[in-house]
Formats: sequence, structure tokens, C-alpha cells
Amino acid sequence: MAIDLKRLSDFLKSGPIVGLRRTRVSTRASMLVERLWPLLLPLCVVVSLFVSLSWLGVFRILPDWPRLGLVASFAVVALVAMWPLRLFRNPTAAEIDRRIETSNALRHAPLRSQDDKLAGRDDPFAAALWQEHRRRLAGDLKGLKGELPRTGIPDRDPWALRAVAPLLFVVAFAFSLGPGGGSLTDGFRAAAGPQIIPPRIDAWVTPPAYTGKAPLYMTADANRAQSLFTVPEGSIVAVRVTGGTGAEALSYLDAHTAEETAFEPTAPTAPVTASSRAGAAQAVSQFSGPLAADGLLSLRRDAEGEEIVNWSFTVTPDAAPQIRFAEEPTRAVNGALQLTYEIEDDYGTVSAQALFAPADPAPGARPLYDAPEMRLTLPRRRGDEIVARTSRDLTEHPWAGTLVDLTLEAEDGAGQTGLSDVERFTLPERPFTNPLALALVEQRQLLALDANARQRVLDLMDAITLRPEDTIPELTHYLGIVAARARLDEASSDDQLRGVVDYLWEIAVTIEDGSLTDAERRLRMAQEALRKALEEGASDEEIEQLMAELREAMQEFLREFAERAMQNPEQAMPMPQNGQEMRQSDLERMMDQIEELAKSGARDEAQQLLSQLQDMMNNLQAGRQQQQQGGEQSEMRQQMDQLGEIMRRQQELMNETFQMQQGQQGQQQPGQQGEQGEGGQMSPEDFAEAMRQLQEGQGQLRQDLEAMMEALEGMGMEPGEGFSESGEAMGQAGESLGEGQGERAVGEQGQALEALRRGAQDMMQQMQQAMEGEGGGQQPGGRSRQGADRDPLGRPRATTGPDFGDTVRVPDEIDVQRARRILEAIRERLGNALSPELERDYLERLLEMR
Repeated sequence: MAIDLKRLSDFLKSGPIVGLRRTRVSTRASMLVERLWPLLLPLCVVVSLFVSLSWLGVFRILPDWPRLGLVASFAVVALVAMWPLRLFRNPTAAEIDRRIETSNALRHAPLRSQDDKLAGRDDPFAAALWQEHRRRLAGDLKGLKGELPRTGIPDRDPWALRAVAPLLFVVAFAFSLGPGGGSLTDGFRAAAGPQIIPPRIDAWVTPPAYTGKAPLYMTADANRAQSLFTVPEGSIVAVRVTGGTGAEALSYLDAHTAEETAFEPTAPTAPVTASSRAGAAQAVSQFSGPLAADGLLSLRRDAEGEEIVNWSFTVTPDAAPQIRFAEEPTRAVNGALQLTYEIEDDYGTVSAQALFAPADPAPGARPLYDAPEMRLTLPRRRGDEIVARTSRDLTEHPWAGTLVDLTLEAEDGAGQTGLSDVERFTLPERPFTNPLALALVEQRQLLALDANARQRVLDLMDAITLRPEDTIPELTHYLGIVAARARLDEASSDDQLRGVVDYLWEIAVTIEDGSLTDAERRLRMAQEALRKALEEGASDEEIEQLMAELREAMQEFLREFAERAMQNPEQAMPMPQNGQEMRQSDLERMMDQIEELAKSGARDEAQQLLSQLQDMMNNLQAGRQQQQQGGEQSEMRQQMDQLGEIMRRQQELMNETFQMQQGQQGQQQPGQQGEQGEGGQMSPEDFAEAMRQLQEGQGQLRQDLEAMMEALEGMGMEPGEGFSESGEAMGQAGESLGEGQGERAVGEQGQALEALRRGAQDMMQQMQQAMEGEGGGQQPGGRSRQGADRDPLGRPRATTGPDFGDTVRVPDEIDVQRARRILEAIRERLGNALSPELERDYLERLLEMR
């Protein structure tokens, strides 16, 4: 059989052989990976960890010796990881063919047979047969496939700890792109010396809040050159250091004891160096502490280092408040306790109270009631006024009528208290004229002061009810007393005994006054509620509600008071022939002023006016009236009344001028509505006519003033300079009104009114001197004439004339209107959402100052 050797050779060089070469190349690569990767993996892990630590900036933050030690450790571990590489062997061609045959499940070693040669002598037949055998085996070499590497690493690392290195590598690479990332050369670079950023120092002193003083910034531009500062006691000093070493220390050297006190930092952080400036915020160390005495405050670079800056302080001690009696405790005409006192303190007091104690307590007594409580009104914070007065009705308290020791106590913002001297006096009590009511009140007080006197009170009540037909004309009164006696007999606790005490008081008051007490109690509660609301800064809505309650209580009280006067004409209070008359409209106008002052923010003036109203009601309840003076004093009284009328008319002229001018200005401004409102606008001719009428009224008022001055001279009195100045101001106001200058006229009318008040004070002093020369001075009971210069309505008596505004300064209508407009403008501006935040904070503080 002839064999075509050329065809066999072409077959062997055809496609199967070319595919075999590619398979051998891929199999060789797989075997290289299998043998090399397990040997290189430890080295790759070591290199990866080194690179990751470098990118994370670990080598940059380490000192030199730890950094060099860590780099050397990585080098040693890398050499150890390279030691297994000596075992690497390159795969041979036979190993590659055997791997291909094994992976493709080939029988009879077809790959290796392609390279085999026929042994023996040259035999054409044997050679042809061998070639045919190779050709047939070559047919199995079609479609050979390589095999993926099998490194065996998962069997050696079943926990996959090798994955930590690539994960850390990826995170470190991402971190290295940021501002805090490190570089690969950090491990071989020496650390630069620290360059500390120069510190910024801010220092300030915060005085206690009750002093009302603003914080003092010592490092402000205006205070940098100043080294000595005066601060109140209790002030807190604070020093903030931004930057620096972070080891700064603050200490205070007491000038008196030479003791040095170190302030601990309240917010320390790490120092900032030049190398970390881009990757970290600046360090901040803050110190704070109280300043108790004069001394030197020093800031150093460290506890024993160089001093950076110092400040000297003079600490002003906060003295305890002083309170003392300006007058002896007195009894008001309605029985209320009146206290006049003086309070002095460095920065004002926050509270004051009256402390009562029994003067001669009975041994072994068991009182049912504690001492009465009485809060004191504080003097106005503005101005130099230190005198204040408080009136409170304690006649219902069981201690009323007993001898007590009274001490006044004042407390300032620092918690310091001051006590006055002890005043011993009898606590005012309500007088009872009805014998039965008086007996019940006595038994009530006996039981209230000593619960052990219960049996004695029962015996006395039995004596009262022994013959009721002779001693108790009203059956209802008898039934009430019997009920009280039964409740007292069955009482088993102090609370029940106190209930009996209160019940006895109600019976006694009902017997004495009938139903007037209900209206009186309601009026007193309304006044007390309004006073507390003014002190606590209540809202306008609450003030309006309390004022409505006060008005209703006032009307009920006056109505019942008038009915009682009609039923008992002999007890009615006579009015002086030429005295002033207090009408209900005057009371309503006074309450309107209280409400307007409260809403406009003048709470102090509103409280003083409310105190005046309370005094008027006290005087009205008492119904006392001095006898009329005759002769020359009657003529003086007429002149004083005329002066009061002139002042009233001048006030009304000023208010009318102001309203007229405001309405004309509002009419002239486009888009605004004057006080006349729509439909009430005045033409220029009407305005000129109105101003002419005001000018005539002002001229007539000046003539009346001159007539009164002549009458005073005829009585031998010398008119003061205030009257002359007032006449000149009235003339100037008349000229301004004639020229249509309403705004200027208002100012001149105000000057005339103020001058009238000065002249009135001088006139009153002359009249008082004349009356004291006729035997004035002290009145019975130790009360001076100054304390008795008012009628039962609280007004100046007819002998001394009207009130000329020298007691309580109450803003007039113009002041109230201006204050209300300012307040409304602040609220409108605060409601604007576009207002800057700084402006809104300022406006809110203005509203809180009310």
C-alpha cells in the first residue's frame, strides 16, 4: 500500500496543529499562575499593607523612631515573603502536553506521540504505518481546550483573610485623594518640626445679670490699651485661646491673700501645627471662673511658661441691701396697714417683705394661723427714688388687733438680705360698733391665737346665746352663732378649727355691715389681681380683662355705698362747701389711664396710679372729714381751687392743640389718615378758625392767672416766679396759635403747665407755714399734718387745694398717645418677615423692657 507522505505532512500542518499551539500557550500560562501566585501572595499582601498605611497617613503622624521601626519591620517581612520564590519551577513541554491530555481526557497520549520517533532501522512500511498511526491520533486533537489555574489558595485560607488587604487598599486609595491623605514616601521622610500657629485671644467679663451691666470685652480695640478694669463682685471672666500650643494656662493672683488660683480649661483641644493646618480645625481652649477679689489675671503658654498677656481687676463688692422705716407704721382710714420705707442697694432689690412676729407670745399657746404675709412694693428702678409705700388691708387676719414686732426685709439679686429695725405696734383691726359682732370677733381671735382656748370659747358662746331674745334681735344671727358653736364643739382637727374661725368672721361682718362687705371684697380682689398682673408683666389681653372686672367691682361698690348712705343719712359723708367733687366719670377716667399706661409699657406709673385709686377707696370707706376752716383759710382755699381749675384748663388746651396739629399733619401727608378720620378732614379755613378759638382760650386763661396773682397779693402772699414764667409761656403759646404753629404752641403750653406746678408748690409751702403758725403740727396719734392733707376720697383737702402733680408723675394724654404709637410701630416692624435678624432681636428686647 503506497502512502502519500506529502499529504500526511500537509494534514499535520493544518488546523488541528495550529489550535494545539494556542492550547499549549494558555495551558502554560495557567500552570505558571498555579505555581507562581501562591508564592507571590504573601509578598503582595505585605506590599499592599505598606501602601495602605502610607496612603492613610500613618507614617506621617508617627515620630521618627516608631516610623523607622515600622518600615524596617515591613522590609523584613517582605524578605521572608520572597523566600518561597526559590521553589518556583518553569513547566516543561512534556508537563504541558500531559496537562492538556489529562484535562481533555485523551487516550493513548496523542500529543506526546506526535513528537515520538520510530525506533530501529529505516523500514518504509514501518514508517508509513507509524505516520498513519500519528495521523489517526492527530484526529483526536481537534477542539482541545485549556484549563483555568488551580492555585489551591482557598484550601489554605478558608476564612478568606486575604480579602482584608485589597479592601484596605481601596479605602486607603480613596482617602489619599483627600486633604488628609498621605503619600508613599512618608515612611522614608523625616517628620518636620512643629510650627505652632500664633494664638488668637478673646477675653471678656460678664457681670451678674441683676446688675444690669453689659459684658466687658477686654480684647476689643477700644480696650486693648487698658490694663485695669473695674467689675462688680460675682462677675465671670472668660478667656478663649484659638490656635496656640493647646497647653496654655490661665491663673488669677489674689491681691489681698497673694494666693494664685488656676482656671481649668473648659474646652481643650489638640494643638494645631503647620503640617496639620489643612486637615484639622484650629485648637480652641476656653477658661472661665469667678472674680471674687482684686487681683491679676495671667495667661501663659503653659503652666510654668512665658506670660502672654495679663489684666488687672478691681472688684467692686456688692453690699447687702438697706431697708428702713421712713415713717412709723400707720393705719389708713379704712384700717389698712400703711408702711412707708426706704430701700437702698447697689443695683436694686428684687423683693421685699414685712415680717411679723408676736410681741408677747403666751407660753404654751398653739396658734392656728401663721403670721400674715405682706409683700412690699419696690421703689422705681429709674431715678434716685428710694422711698416706697405699701398699703394692705390685714384687718381680716386673725392677728389683727394684737401687738406685733414688725421687721422689714429686702433681698437683692445676689441673694443678700437686709433687715430694718424692729417696730412694735398694734396691728390695725377693723372696728366693730355692734356689740354682738364685737363679741364674736373677740372669740374668733381668742381661738385663732390659741387652739387650747377652745373650751373657753365654747363657754363664752353659751353665755352669748343664753338669752337670745334680749341680746340677739335677728333670728338669722342667732342661728348662725348656734351653727358656729356646733361646728366648734364637733371640730377634731386644726383645719376644722380654722373653718370655725373663718365662719365666725363672716357672721360678725354680716351683723356689722350687711351686704356691703361682698362688694368691698370683690373690689379688693380685683385691685389685688390687677396689681399682681402689672408686677408679673401680664399681656394686654389679660390687663384688659382685669380692668373690666375692676370697673364692674367699682360700680357695684359705689352703688351699694350710695344705697347705704341713703338708708343712713346721718352717716353720710358731708362734702366741703367749696371742695372738689369726685364724680364717677373721674374714677372711670382714672381707670382708663391705668389701662392705657399698662398697655403702653409704663407699668411702674400704672402701679402708682392704681395705688392712688386704692387710697381713694380706702378714704371713701372710712368717711372721715375734717371740720371746715373759716375766715382767711376759706379764701385761700378758693384761690387754690381756682389754681387747680387753671391747671386743668391749661392741660385740656394742650391736649386739644396736640390733637388738632396731629390731625392737620396726617391730612397733609398723602396715603395717611389723620386723627379726624375719613369724613372729618378740616379745610385750611376751618383749621385757622379752630386755632383762633384756641388762641382766645389761651388768652383768657392768662388773664385768669393774672387775676389770681393779684388776689394772692391782696391776701399778703407773694406769688412765686413759676406763675410769672407761666404767664410768659401762655403769651408765647397764644402768639404761636395765632400763627398756626401748633407744634410749637404745644411745647410752650407744656412749659406753662410745668411753671404752674412750680408756682403751686411754692404757694402750698406758704400756706402750710401760715397754718403751722396758727397751731398746726402733729395731729393726735402721732401723724403729721402732711399725712392728713387729703380728704376721704384721697384728694388734697379743701384747705390745701388740688393735687399739682408733685406726688406721682402720671403721663398726660399726649405722652400716652405717643407711647402707644411707638409701641404699635415696634410691633408692626417686628411682624415684618423681611426684617434682619439682628433688628428683630433688638425690637424683641425693647418689648421685654416693658
